[in-house]
Amino acid sequence: MLNLISFTSSPLGALGQLSLLAALAFALAGLGLAGVGGWRADARVTEAARRATWAVFALVTLASMILMIALLRDDFSVRYVAEHSMRASPLWVKITSLWGALEGSVLLWAWLLAGYTFILSLTLRRDALRPWALGTMFVSLLFFVGVCATVASPFTPVASVLADGRGPNPALQNHWMMAVHPVLLYLGFVGLSVPFAYAVAALVTGRLSDHWVAVTRRWTLVAWTFLTAAIVAGGWWSYETLGWGGYWAWDPVENASFIPWLLTTAFLHSVQIQEKRGLMRSWNVWLIVLAYSSTVLGTFLNRSGIVQSVHAFAGGPVGPVFLGFLALLLVSGIALAAWRAPKLRDEAEVPGPVSREGAFLAGNWIFLVFAFMVLLGTLFPTFVEAVQGRRDASVGPAFYNAFAIPLGLGLLLLMGVGPLLPWRRADGQSLLRALRPLVLVGVGAAALAALLGVRGWGVLATVALAAYNVLGLILLTARAARQSGSLSRTLGANPRRYGAYTAHLGLVVLALGVAFSSAYRAEAQATLNLGAAPTALLHEQVQLQNLRLDERPDGQSTVATVLIDGRRYEARLNNYRQAPGTPFAAPAVRYGALGDTYLVMTAVGEGGQWASVKLIESPLVSWIWWGTLIICLGAGLTLVSPARPALRAVRADLAPATD
Repeated sequence: MLNLISFTSSPLGALGQLSLLAALAFALAGLGLAGVGGWRADARVTEAARRATWAVFALVTLASMILMIALLRDDFSVRYVAEHSMRASPLWVKITSLWGALEGSVLLWAWLLAGYTFILSLTLRRDALRPWALGTMFVSLLFFVGVCATVASPFTPVASVLADGRGPNPALQNHWMMAVHPVLLYLGFVGLSVPFAYAVAALVTGRLSDHWVAVTRRWTLVAWTFLTAAIVAGGWWSYETLGWGGYWAWDPVENASFIPWLLTTAFLHSVQIQEKRGLMRSWNVWLIVLAYSSTVLGTFLNRSGIVQSVHAFAGGPVGPVFLGFLALLLVSGIALAAWRAPKLRDEAEVPGPVSREGAFLAGNWIFLVFAFMVLLGTLFPTFVEAVQGRRDASVGPAFYNAFAIPLGLGLLLLMGVGPLLPWRRADGQSLLRALRPLVLVGVGAAALAALLGVRGWGVLATVALAAYNVLGLILLTARAARQSGSLSRTLGANPRRYGAYTAHLGLVVLALGVAFSSAYRAEAQATLNLGAAPTALLHEQVQLQNLRLDERPDGQSTVATVLIDGRRYEARLNNYRQAPGTPFAAPAVRYGALGDTYLVMTAVGEGGQWASVKLIESPLVSWIWWGTLIICLGAGLTLVSPARPALRAVRADLAPATD
């Protein structure tokens, strides 16, 4: 039922609702115009559809601005503001409240989708794909704007206006990263709609040469970069906020963001094979359909209430709606791919298994198996509940680690040797020449690590493969420099290639951080008395120096000043007005190049004379954050490189479709 709002009950809410309804009308009109323009090959009708995207973007932007104004003005006549904000909230918390609950998060998604569609309308080539790509984007817009305007409207009025609101979720205001992580995540999720739209357009028109993958490579890379940064930013939020000293717990909502990343990474690698060799056409269509569909699946899991997660929203009416949209995407993608199956056949001969193409294909299979196993573990408790009615089924980290570690090591293995292999086919001598120096360096690095005290096959294998990969990147760069005669000329001639190498180097750094922080994390707990002598904890001297209570407009914080080997740390327990009696830890973290010292306060005495603390030491955790930064820098280098035309793009792509 449409949430039509009278101006007398909430002027801002009424204007916001009318903006969404108008945007929905323009999206519907744009879809119709795009369909007619594509069917009749009418450039004028297609141009009208293109301009409709501008109206949708303007109207959804207006709706988003209105909700932001309502939050900043504490307009509690709007139910979303009354339920998820309050007067005492800091300014940055009021701003992040825009996406801190279900209705606002869907509005943010719709706004970003309208923004991507607007940018696409400015960059689309005047070819046969144009109307169908726009039409596919309008389908997504119709869904998300429609959800905002109906079952999840943020502009529903309240029956009676309260003096103050209930306030935001305390977990979402306990760290500034909530101003960054959700936006990055949505930029990644929504960005995949563009390559999906191009894939649908290519399937509808039958223009399945390499043109569409060449055009969408940059769009996909942008979305992938945002998604990479978002996943690690979420890990940082978890590390800094939840007080457990970890950053990844195989939580269902964490998994829901990881699955699209795996599929998109596979797509980015396999499009290179299609561009260079005309292979893996069907792979690429399936991968991008599954990648975009998996973002909707993740949104469904996050907003339906069917999974238990610290990240999930409460269950609501949008779950079945998202499930229906997911079914539409999958059924449409499968039907179109089956229809165009004859045109998706590869042109070139099948390469040998020992070749660069073979390494890419093996990597794709690993990514697919990885994504499937993560999906299986995520949905297994839901299946058990649906079939047996049990709610106690769970899948713990042990299940995920059992396959994630060997699959991750397999990817590192292929990442090092794949680029060194020739195209089409490699003989045994070529493979041996490529592997010999990498294996020798890897074994040497693992032996040195073992001599230094490193234990555990997973950590030693990661060290070996890290050295193996770094040497592989050095050899590739040296080979190109010899051919060009200059290292600087080599780097300047192909920034796309060396951007990819930089991203691979960042992944190696990240992998080392994950391996060491997981295997060598140590923790200990103690109760410290104020004024007592230092206590030995994890080979450190820990002393409680001071306890104080800091009052804030939105609550209060208990602050413990603790000396660890003479260095001062301040750990907090934050209490918020909307969650009395439920403290939220704010740990004190001292980052180091070789490891972090992490202090969290777990309890405090009523008289302020003692505090219980947990001390955690995790080696190389900061390498995860630095590795991600290197990955994003590499992706940026790739994005700024000159776009290369698809090797097999044909003139027919510029003509209207005839079938």
